[in-house]
Amino acid sequence: MKKLLVVIAFVMAASPALAISRYNSLSISCQAARASIHNEGAVILRYPSKRVSGMTLFDRYIRDSTYCDAHQYAEWTTIPTKDNPRCRVLNCQNIDNFDGMFLAPYNTL
Repeated sequence: MKKLLVVIAFVMAASPALAISRYNSLSISCQAARASIHNEGAVILRYPSKRVSGMTLFDRYIRDSTYCDAHQYAEWTTIPTKDNPRCRVLNCQNIDNFDGMFLAPYNTL
């Protein structure tokens, strides 16, 4: 019985992560991509890499910082879409990407 409860708890905890929508960004317009993000809060968008032939890139794009983890913030980035090669959307970035802004400067004597 305990094993069954553990399995049920695990499935319930994993359900929100499995429910996120996935879209191919090159098959939708910039407006449709942004509308999906706004309506759903977070989506995964995938598109082909410009640097490596045959490689697909993907990331989680979000409505605002409330969809990021505790030590992350929302930052603007661009993705290619059907009608716009540089569609502006938000995704989560780690706070330590501020290049040490929150850290004391390193002093040498």
